[in-house]
Amino acid sequence: MHDSFGNVDFYTTVAGDTLPAVAAAYKLSEAKIAGFNGLQPGTPLTPGTRLRLIPAGPMPGARGASTVDANGIPTGYTVEPDDTLGGITYRFNLSDKQLAEANKVPFTYEKGNVYFIQAGKVIQLQKKPVDSRSGSGASVNNSFGQPVFYTTVDGDSFDSLGYKFRSTTAQILLYNPSLSADEPIPSGTKVRLIPGELKIEGAQGTSTADSQGVPLTYTTAPGDTERQVSFRFGVTDLRSANRPSTGTGGAWYEFTDLSSDELAPGETISVALDKPINKPGS
Repeated sequence: MHDSFGNVDFYTTVAGDTLPAVAAAYKLSEAKIAGFNGLQPGTPLTPGTRLRLIPAGPMPGARGASTVDANGIPTGYTVEPDDTLGGITYRFNLSDKQLAEANKVPFTYEKGNVYFIQAGKVIQLQKKPVDSRSGSGASVNNSFGQPVFYTTVDGDSFDSLGYKFRSTTAQILLYNPSLSADEPIPSGTKVRLIPGELKIEGAQGTSTADSQGVPLTYTTAPGDTERQVSFRFGVTDLRSANRPSTGTGGAWYEFTDLSSDELAPGETISVALDKPINKPGS
């Protein structure tokens, strides 16, 4: 039985199957499959036996309660204190990227358990079905290869955009106030995928952009942080866009608080890798 990502969570045996053979086919140990199904290693298998290929319940790193569909495929999970990303993905047979996609969150935020794995949070374990025509529109990327705009096609929806670009519906609505969650997205709509012109906490300064709307420069405001400026403009390596022309430092711009990565206000920095701003190194 496959989940929405094509991962096999259950397997029904046929004549000739053995625990070692099934384990090898799904890259698991015989001991794990036996343990998942309350069997002893070496137990003969009867044709038609439904074998579980994922743990049956809570385990270290994933002690919370889950919900399942009619086929036993896990669909939702409530995060418990001390849960880990590795524990959750192991228990539910998902990769960390699949878990991020199911919840339409940026993988870089989900990675590391800081933003995403929070006690009490109910997370999704499966994708919703989307139209097969979705996701084939044109994207405008910045020089870091991150999509800044996407032009929709027939079949696109908030879910399909979320899965493709790891953006929640709330984010898309915030960046695109002309859209409504209660209405379909018209084909041919240019959808903004980063805050860009929208000022956010930790990135309150002003910016410039090229003729396509791709951000070029940013002038810092008090309280801005490297992380939030990078998020606002879809930048994966802000320091590389602001290399010193001499010396070995990682970036020329200054901080008011290095421990919190708070930037000094009033600095005009580059947010485009192909148009770096270079200042002399000290």
